Amino acid sequence: MVDGSPAHTLGLAAIERLGLAVGATTVGREEVLAREEAILRTYDRAVTMLAARGRAARDLERLLVRKGEPAEFARLAVERLVSEGFVNDESYARSFVRSKSAGAGLARFRLKQELGRQGVDRGVADEAIAEVFEEEEIDEVAIAAVLAAKRARSLDPHDPGTQRRLYAFLARRGYGPDVILAVIAQVLSQRDVERTSRGSESEE
Repeated sequence: MVDGSPAHTLGLAAIERLGLAVGATTVGREEVLAREEAILRTYDRAVTMLAARGRAARDLERLLVRKGEPAEFARLAVERLVSEGFVNDESYARSFVRSKSAGAGLARFRLKQELGRQGVDRGVADEAIAEVFEEEEIDEVAIAAVLAAKRARSLDPHDPGTQRRLYAFLARRGYGPDVILAVIAQVLSQRDVERTSRGSESEE
């Protein structure tokens, strides 16, 4: 409050740092106070974004800038959130890997790509992937087989392009050629067996 009227909204840390107190003058400090208020607005916006969903530090900073926040204020907001423990790339990476490996069936390669796009350090991403895959005992081949079997049910078994579509489907999720070819052969072979079995039952 200045002369009884609202003037600036500041955080307690800024008030203490600037030595503001009842009865003290703000004359000549308008620019400093306006800057602190703008920094707080950027911080509050970052908190709102985090409430919607977790983000890596660099990704959050980039998003703030894209939303129109000054680059310096975005950096300061993210640095503060990191120091407060609300942004932690290691925890975020583990959570992301756990969610996307199980839910979306992404392979190690694709997980690493996605984390890299979000600005997560390569070493942090590698460690998170290794830890989660070991803890959850994730079997990429088994997951790829489940995905391929599910996808194959929606494709025409007589269409010569079915194998190509399955390959592209698994490749987009980051699986390597060896895994993809083995899984496709397994799934199509199993489907042939099931089709033959149903045909025999119908003849009976």
